[in-house]
Amino acid sequence: MLLKRFFSYYKPYKGLFILDFSCAILVALIELAFPIVLNKVIDDILPDGELKWIIMASSLLFGLYILNSIMHFVVSYWGHMLGINIETDMRKESFSHVQKLSFRYFDNNKTGHLVSRLTNDLMDIGELAHHGPEDIFIAAMTIIGAFGVMFYIDPTFTLLIFLLVPVILILTIIFGKLMSKAFSQMFGDIADFNARVENNVSGIRVVQAFTNEEHEINRFKVNNERFRTTKLFSYRVMAWNEAISGILTKVLSLFTLFVGAYFVLNGHLSNGEFIAFILLSGILLGPINKINMFIESYPKGMAGFKRYIEFLETEPEIADKPTAKAIAEIEGTITFSNVSFGYTEDKRALNHINLKVRSGETVALVGPSGAGKSTICSLLPRFYEVSEGAIQIDGMDIRDFKLHSLRSHIGIVQQDVFLFDGTIRENIAYGDLNASEEDIWYAAKRAQLEDVIHALPEGMDTLIGERGVKLSGGQKQRLSIARIFLKNPKILILDEATSALDTETEKAIQEALNELSIGRTTLVIAHRLATIKDADRIVVVSKKGIIEEGTHHELMDNKQAYYGLYTAQFGLQI
Repeated sequence: MLLKRFFSYYKPYKGLFILDFSCAILVALIELAFPIVLNKVIDDILPDGELKWIIMASSLLFGLYILNSIMHFVVSYWGHMLGINIETDMRKESFSHVQKLSFRYFDNNKTGHLVSRLTNDLMDIGELAHHGPEDIFIAAMTIIGAFGVMFYIDPTFTLLIFLLVPVILILTIIFGKLMSKAFSQMFGDIADFNARVENNVSGIRVVQAFTNEEHEINRFKVNNERFRTTKLFSYRVMAWNEAISGILTKVLSLFTLFVGAYFVLNGHLSNGEFIAFILLSGILLGPINKINMFIESYPKGMAGFKRYIEFLETEPEIADKPTAKAIAEIEGTITFSNVSFGYTEDKRALNHINLKVRSGETVALVGPSGAGKSTICSLLPRFYEVSEGAIQIDGMDIRDFKLHSLRSHIGIVQQDVFLFDGTIRENIAYGDLNASEEDIWYAAKRAQLEDVIHALPEGMDTLIGERGVKLSGGQKQRLSIARIFLKNPKILILDEATSALDTETEKAIQEALNELSIGRTTLVIAHRLATIKDADRIVVVSKKGIIEEGTHHELMDNKQAYYGLYTAQFGLQI
């Protein structure tokens, strides 16, 4: 079943596969032709002493050499093109699959493991795709062809030589199984190794800030040593395989030389037949070496392919229903009806949430950390799927929207802004990849980013570094707001968008956010309660669910949960 799936990737490249395979067959046939021609030259042409026939035979051999070289070039270049094309298709398919996976998958899997599957695994699969079928078929054909030619020349000598071939093949299979196990382990260790490096590089500022470099080096040593041990075991098996196969192939050559010489001395073989046998036994070693190389590459390639298939068969937790619709326009009324959710089956983060947000209304969610405010907002764009209940937009269950359509109507500004390595223009344009230069500048102006851009020597073309490291916190927030202005969604989620900023920057960002909220249904998560005093409605969330809601003044007059949060934050200055 796995092999059938593997060969399905050859379908788009049938022509290339046929070309590669045909040339490889011709190479094998030409290899077999050399000993036959040489046999005829030594036994038939040379004794006659006719120079013209010797010249013609030499020309024929030269022509075969030229043709053989051309065929070798085709096999080497276009054969590798076949493998690279298959590898590229697989990489594209796996990367596309990454885009479909839900947040829960990334919560539970390491980035380094994903990177390993997109790089190391697929390179070995590409090599197997090129060499695997070709090498095995040509090796089998060459062994059968060599056996046929040798048997035609002398059946007895041929049978004696072929007594050693099964021994070599059996040992090859045994070592192949050992290598398969070793390489499967090695792929897992490579993934762990990549994950450790990726984690360290991503968090290098934290590492150095806490002076934990030595701790990280020690953690790296563990993965590095495990990787080293597994790799050494893999190469030890490979070395034993090569050494024993090398001895057996040399024994085969010496056996042919010794027995052949004995048969010549006894008149059982002619000189030409003896030379042909020597050459044919040499040719016989070629396919045996190919089988050895296949035994080395097959475990690596198939171990990688198995991991690749397992990854592709990871079903996206969140996907479009067959009846899902693309909705071009929405009003923006949001309804949470008896919504419950848990990140794990045994522990719920939300319990029976009921909330309605009218179109154009700004609703602030407040409450202690861990109460589920961010979770509520993550369920709306279906980053996670509700466990119970339903969420509706304009009376339509969000599960009846196509995902792309649903998320196109929702804009999110978070405290931890993620920016891509590139220019300011590219990061703003991420809100609308088809936006004009004028639209990008207008979005920057509305986000109060225009003056910042003009002050930079390269303006919009300024490179911001990985995750926007060259920008301040306020500049990164303005850029993310500009991105949302460009997207122009009907529903807006502000997830503690100003909590990490100083007071002056927060005020400027808050002005941009207030403008961004105009005419949009807005959900605001805030710990700084002063920033949401003017919200149309404030909803207090606890681990038990929604426990209070109303305007700022109504909730302060009630002197319950919100009043307690506010007085705790501002003391008696209320």
